[in-house]
Amino acid sequence: MSKDPFRTRDHVADFDDIVADIVTRSAETRATLPISAGIAYGEGEAERLDLFFPPGVRRDLPVHIFIHGGYWRMFSRSDYSYVANTVTKAGAIAVIVDYALMPEFRMAAIVDQIRRAKQWVLDNIAAHGGDPARLSVSGHSAGAHLATFLFEKAPMPSRIRAALLLGGLYDLKPLQTSFLQPLIGITDEEAAAFTPMTRWHDPETAATILVGDQETSPFHQQAADFGKRLRAQGHPVSDLRLNDRNHMNSVRDLGISGTQAGDCLMAMIDGNGL
Repeated sequence: MSKDPFRTRDHVADFDDIVADIVTRSAETRATLPISAGIAYGEGEAERLDLFFPPGVRRDLPVHIFIHGGYWRMFSRSDYSYVANTVTKAGAIAVIVDYALMPEFRMAAIVDQIRRAKQWVLDNIAAHGGDPARLSVSGHSAGAHLATFLFEKAPMPSRIRAALLLGGLYDLKPLQTSFLQPLIGITDEEAAAFTPMTRWHDPETAATILVGDQETSPFHQQAADFGKRLRAQGHPVSDLRLNDRNHMNSVRDLGISGTQAGDCLMAMIDGNGL
């Protein structure tokens, strides 16, 4: 019987070791970087975000939102604090966002939460030394999917200058026949309404689409298809395959400068006038 191409654990032999490593790295990040933790962007229990700051004076700094993955059903912002290492090294404020998880909460609620987290940043980040006009976003896997809803064409402008999408899911229909269906039960209505491939995006947002060269074929195909879709909508798009990287070590690299993914994140913040 063939392995499910969406079941990460089947394709990443050291899955548990990598998860343990990123959790350890995140704890170290929270212990070493300046942080404002557990800020509410809404009334829900999961509607919280953490801010991490670079050293020095906090005035008109670029701002970067990171959205974690986990197939909308696992992980939390505290597991991904380590991404703030590269963000703050690039001189930006890191905003690590939490959201409620499936199946208890449905896709519409999660997308709404992510949008409200962005609005909180736009409305409040100046009070923390950030410049809301210098805003970018990144996400991994399901987080890349959610990140696309922050730079949609309506309402315009999105106010997202740049987006980095790593190992993303841009077509939900194939997930309905994957191992996920008994776990989160994506409905036909959700697949139709929340598939980024069928939506319109703000062409003023520069997109960087990354995929590890050891990812399974659907991730490569979806990355290629979404890049083509964005180009057709007028976006500047950069594509990169990450050498010798899979679905999990690629996202660990986002918090490590000197890696392809980490350096791409820093370059995006630096190279887009952020």
